[in-house]
Amino acid sequence: MLHPASPQQHDITTLFWVMTGVAGFGITLIVFLLWLGWARRKREGMPGGERAGIGLLLLLGVVAPIVSLSALFVWSDVFVLRATSAPKPSSASLTVEVIGHQWWWEVRYPGTRAVTANEIHIPAGERVNVVGRTSDVIHSFWVPALNRKIDLIPGRTNRILLDATRPGRYRGQCYEFCGLQHAHMGLWLVADPPARFRAWLANQERDAAAGGEGHDAFLAEACSSCHRIRGTPAQGDVGPDLTHVGSRQTIAGALLPNTRSELTAWITDPQHVKPGNRMPTLGLPQSEIRSIVAYLQKLR
Repeated sequence: MLHPASPQQHDITTLFWVMTGVAGFGITLIVFLLWLGWARRKREGMPGGERAGIGLLLLLGVVAPIVSLSALFVWSDVFVLRATSAPKPSSASLTVEVIGHQWWWEVRYPGTRAVTANEIHIPAGERVNVVGRTSDVIHSFWVPALNRKIDLIPGRTNRILLDATRPGRYRGQCYEFCGLQHAHMGLWLVADPPARFRAWLANQERDAAAGGEGHDAFLAEACSSCHRIRGTPAQGDVGPDLTHVGSRQTIAGALLPNTRSELTAWITDPQHVKPGNRMPTLGLPQSEIRSIVAYLQKLR
């Protein structure tokens, strides 16, 4: 959050440093007055007399806090909060829907068939309207480098503006305690150059190629009852959509890199890797797991 990559987060970071400076000045003044009291502990009376002491007390104990806190409140409420609020849909070039699950993120692009998980792609330099909701408990969506957090509450929809000024990868996180694996409910936001983003989105809309090593094994086991792969009979809606899982950088709520070894470990014993998650340990033979992993990695 101290390395802003959007105009909105720049305002938040500036407010943070100003508030930190005001608080630091206040603490320094209090420590100085405490030291002054200790240094003069053997002297009678107040410096300058009783009237001066009362005036100093009113100035530092009443007037200064009221003025400084009121100014910070007005600045944060009138300027910063309004500048970071969700945009009107007409002012954004793109809408992205983010759905919180225990403990992963579903990402959809309304108007397209693109669905991904734990990874959001947006065009850099364009205003993006993120619409957030939850499928179960309260979650909180936050990409610290781009804007403030929003709560995702059952039965309600919330929105936030994301406006990355430059291409890059930005870490996101659930910031509302939502159960056992709350700390491992992360995501990555990738701000692509606009042309690269359009190409990525077009690829995500395509169906997966059917057949190949591991395809039959995936459909024969319980995998297909929980996961969807467009273009195949796998139509599950419990876990993440795996149509293009091979193109993602991470798995398991951004807990693991999407490599052959980590994907193998995840399918072999997901409860060891991420205890309490909704994916059961199926006890598949290693040869079958290897073929399923090879199939999933080809889904790009």
